[in-house]
Amino acid sequence: MEQRYVGLYNDKHGMTQLGRIVLDGWLFGFIPESEDCSGWDMGRMQLLMDQCEKEWDKYGNLPSRLSPELRQRHIEIYKKAMALAKTKGWDPELGDED
Repeated sequence: MEQRYVGLYNDKHGMTQLGRIVLDGWLFGFIPESEDCSGWDMGRMQLLMDQCEKEWDKYGNLPSRLSPELRQRHIEIYKKAMALAKTKGWDPELGDED
């Protein structure tokens, strides 16, 4: 049976590897913020991850190297995501699988 992503809002806490792909997809405008990738197959998630990685490469994978507009967007997107994740029990001190 083909694996499908449960979506950012149904993810364990949203700060998983796949959850971060969704957040970065929003950041770079590859998907609208109304899309949480619920039900996407892993091939489609891989394509989004490839797009995001290619875009991050332009900035040396560092938020500090983003344009001021993208940096602010990154702060806003991740701040909301981390607040939601903490309500679901996410601890930034632990790894994704803890």
